Amino acid sequence: MSAAPDHKPTFADLSLSDRIGKAAPYLLIPVLVVLGFLAIGSTSSWLTLTVSGLAMGMMIFIMASGLTLVFGLMDIINFGHGAFISVGAFVGITVLIWLGGWTGAPSLVLNVAAVLLAVVAAMCVTGALGWGFERVIVRPVYGAHLKQILVTVGGLIVIEQLIHVVWGPEEIFLNRPETLKGAITFAGAAIERYRLLAVAVGLVLFIAMRLVLRRTRIGLIVRAGVQNGEMVEALGYRLRLVFIGVFIAGSALAGLGGVMWGLYQEVITAGMGEEMMILVFIVVIIGGLGSVEGAFIGALLVGLLQNYIAFLEPKLALISNIGLMTAVLMWRPQGMMPVVKAK
Repeated sequence: MSAAPDHKPTFADLSLSDRIGKAAPYLLIPVLVVLGFLAIGSTSSWLTLTVSGLAMGMMIFIMASGLTLVFGLMDIINFGHGAFISVGAFVGITVLIWLGGWTGAPSLVLNVAAVLLAVVAAMCVTGALGWGFERVIVRPVYGAHLKQILVTVGGLIVIEQLIHVVWGPEEIFLNRPETLKGAITFAGAAIERYRLLAVAVGLVLFIAMRLVLRRTRIGLIVRAGVQNGEMVEALGYRLRLVFIGVFIAGSALAGLGGVMWGLYQEVITAGMGEEMMILVFIVVIIGGLGSVEGAFIGALLVGLLQNYIAFLEPKLALISNIGLMTAVLMWRPQGMMPVVKAK
């Protein structure tokens, strides 16, 4: 009689220490929030900073989520991802300027419709740009990391210069739609309406990505491809098409993040994507290669920590994220929740 096959132990089967280790990344956010409250002291200031940190983290997650899948599935180091952020911001803001009558109206329906149209336009353009970027720039250097860095940085520079040609070299200042301006007061804290919207969008996107990756066939193929691409291809799936689809989706998400970040800062520049790539890469590294959940937790940690430190000790804000990344990598060298081992 043959032995019963071994099964991967469930969470309930793990020892107490293993359970704590598995749950530790999820506990970091509430621990940081509590420590922030104790350090700040003022409930109203803490609440304002917490919402601001969550909003910032959600927007960074939007930009980082596609990149972490590209890292894990395709083994591509794509420094050109920042170009999609910049292009998405410029395309989205251009649409909002064209729809000035809608954004200036005191109507939530018209304001939201204008933002949705801007987001759709930005995601379509950056998705198409990502398709061309993968075919022309990335595909010839699969498996060669040094060449990937060189050609994707070159692509980033070229696209930034094209932005200068199309939109000009100057910064573009903008106003948020009328109903997204200002703040609401809660428990004595002033919370900006737009930041609440950013938190909601990021949360919805995370839930949607999690459902797609865990509950659909294409999600199963993507997760399997991240862990063992050769086996997926041996089963007859065309993993190359999945590669292209993930790259396009990641580029489109970068465009969405660009629009959200531009409205958050109320100013856009050709170099904004390049500047954001520092935070995006920190989030991907902290979270672990290929992990959407890890990127989500890492982005929230980055946003919260930066806001708390900027309030408590502004001079340390610039190095807070580097310190966070160093601490996480000393604790877990492959990131908090890696899906694949670092190559």
